[in-house]
Amino acid sequence: MAQSFDKFQKRRLLSSYFSVVLSISLVLFLLGLLGLLVLNGKKVGDYFKEQIPVVVFLKDTAKEIEINQLKQSLAMADYTKDAVYVTKEEAAEEHSATIGEDFMEYLGDNPLQNSIDVRMMADYVTPEKVEEIVAELKSKEFVDDVVYDKPLIEKLTSNVTKISFWVLVIAGMFLLIAVLLINSSIRLSVYAKRFTIKTMQMVGATKRFIRRPFIWKSVRLGIFGAMVAMTGMAVVLYYIDKSFPDLELLSDKLMIGILFGFVFLMGLFITWLSTYFATQRFLNLRTDDLYY
Repeated sequence: MAQSFDKFQKRRLLSSYFSVVLSISLVLFLLGLLGLLVLNGKKVGDYFKEQIPVVVFLKDTAKEIEINQLKQSLAMADYTKDAVYVTKEEAAEEHSATIGEDFMEYLGDNPLQNSIDVRMMADYVTPEKVEEIVAELKSKEFVDDVVYDKPLIEKLTSNVTKISFWVLVIAGMFLLIAVLLINSSIRLSVYAKRFTIKTMQMVGATKRFIRRPFIWKSVRLGIFGAMVAMTGMAVVLYYIDKSFPDLELLSDKLMIGILFGFVFLMGLFITWLSTYFATQRFLNLRTDDLYY
């Protein structure tokens, strides 16, 4: 009978430890992902800005030397990320592939124009700066027109600022929720040992002596939970980098190291603080209050 009770108690204890580690790891994992979003918010915004093309359409009368000069000037410009020259034949092939039929068969001619697709650096993708660059390009006699998605640039410019602000607000709220959830799990774990705490206190053990094993146990659980969370973060970060290599999420090793260090220290700090106050609460309770 005694052995069965001991096994039951051990199972309860293991279950309690598992729930604490699971709570810590899940909360820290989500907190770490939100931290990645905060730290890479500008990089993600810049990535989408640099995908917006500015298409320079050239007149059919444009000379080859003029086209080459324009290509060279665009390639050397500070605002250019890349510039690709697309002939009217290449544009026709791409358009035919898109619509699924050869439109030149019934038109009898290729109405498309030679063009240069320009992708700009993110710092220059604002309504004002793009408009200045477009005006400069249009001033060239052999340029027929310059087309870009102006409404998209305006929305992207305004929304990136708003999103960055709200991500910071949500990160702060989530940090508070993380502290409360981990604190709740630790308190439940300590609550199961409240009679042990009071018994040790009644036989003369000091508060510091009683707290030490509980704090050390919780800190070890916090370390383990933080390691699990960081492993999950590393896996997610690896797959995001593989899926979107242009974001270069793994390029800033210092930033990633600081974020992982922050998650690890948060696991230690929250578990230590929660255990300290949880044990302190039961140390200050009267024996009769332990049953409520």
